[in-house]
Amino acid sequence: MTLVPLGRSGLTVSRMGLGMAALGRPGYINLGHADDLERSYDVADMQGRSHAVLDAAWKAGVRYFDAARSYGRAEEFLATWLRSRGIAPDEVTIGSKWGYIYTAAWHVDAKQHEIKEHSLANLDRQMVETRGWLGDHLDLYQIHSATLESRVLDNASVIARLGELREQGLVIGLSLSGAEQAQTLRRALALRHGPDLLFQTVQATWNLLERSAAPALLEAHDAGMGVIVKEALANGRLTARNDAPEFAARRRRLDDCARRHGCTIDALALAAVLAQPWATTVLSGAATVEQLQSNMKALSVAWNTETDTTLSSIVEQPDVYWSIRAGLPWN
Repeated sequence: MTLVPLGRSGLTVSRMGLGMAALGRPGYINLGHADDLERSYDVADMQGRSHAVLDAAWKAGVRYFDAARSYGRAEEFLATWLRSRGIAPDEVTIGSKWGYIYTAAWHVDAKQHEIKEHSLANLDRQMVETRGWLGDHLDLYQIHSATLESRVLDNASVIARLGELREQGLVIGLSLSGAEQAQTLRRALALRHGPDLLFQTVQATWNLLERSAAPALLEAHDAGMGVIVKEALANGRLTARNDAPEFAARRRRLDDCARRHGCTIDALALAAVLAQPWATTVLSGAATVEQLQSNMKALSVAWNTETDTTLSSIVEQPDVYWSIRAGLPWN
């Protein structure tokens, strides 16, 4: 696994990382998530499963791991794995996020799984909680799902505190969500910390169905930000699990391209991200060792212009993509 600089942040990451959204809590919106967990939601079982996936990722050369306060017990599972395996802070790069509060209380059928709160009080509270689990392993702290609507980038007290955390040696980033990812990122690019950008990294959704953020991500890359790509598999819609009748024609195009490349759909979709000149690292969202191993095969897929052109026909309009995503069931 190739290790690369995460922009000008001073951190080093593997070209593929592991995101823990599907590992840290019993409910998530990935297609077939309940089957991945075998509908076994005992905390000890889930910790064991997450440790098995983390072990497989480490063996494959993954050295960037991504969690969040709202991913249930993800920070806890990651922390117990780091300690039990004796992995020192200088051997790995760890990112987490603040801004959502986990409210599902370990229930899959919760009425509300998380609540966004981008206040200074929540930043301070969640910073303490994250440090309590990850301690000196924490390298990168990101605003979780910054949007123009949440106005977090206009909150002077939050911006000032993020600047203070940066001065203390923490790398500061933001993650994006929604059809206005590009506009939000350009607003973030205007915020400064002395002569430098305030935000040193950005985590955004880009995949074969939703490519709209690409121009802004290129701008961020060229400005020195590290670019982390999430949801490369569109929450399972870009895997063999997507058998929705309305997706059948696009599925056939994906299958044809995957056969030509001698790989699975998921590896093809991840390879598309790795081929982008602005992408520093792409996250696998695997919930099983088998998924992780399949995802890692993207590293050997030779993406080409013909495939890119063929699959440009499956792109969805941003508002359509995000509407479909919002309708995916927690399972």
